[in-house]
Amino acid sequence: MSKASSKGAGARTRARELMVQALYQKFIAGHSTAELLAQFHEQAAYQRVDQAYFDEQFPKISDSQDELEKKIDELIDRPLEQLDPVELAILLIGVYELESRSEIPFRVVINECVNLAKRFGSIEGHKYINACLDVAARSFREIETQAQG
Repeated sequence: MSKASSKGAGARTRARELMVQALYQKFIAGHSTAELLAQFHEQAAYQRVDQAYFDEQFPKISDSQDELEKKIDELIDRPLEQLDPVELAILLIGVYELESRSEIPFRVVINECVNLAKRFGSIEGHKYINACLDVAARSFREIETQAQG
């Protein structure tokens, strides 16, 4: 499947799923962004994602992890170290998209991340993700969130 034929909402959702997996692997195994990109390009799952989105967003999120974690730390009610690695990966994606991808409505970002948490996270993790990203949306997208109530 080519990059052009892997577009669409479903393909972008799958790209985010792959990003969660890649970030988790980075946390656990300590692989570099370049190593992870090479590994994930070889996976069959990569053929079913929005490849351009994955290839553009994953390196930006991975390489700006420290800056994103500082922003997340200001949003959460516990030390960053206490976050589950899957939830941290999802929050990295969500905070990055809220801050840097203004063309994606904030409700879409939150919904996608909540669904990621339901799929990959702990039993009640999606509620925590929702609460954290709601605060982030009000911070990074104040005008948009006020306009939509």
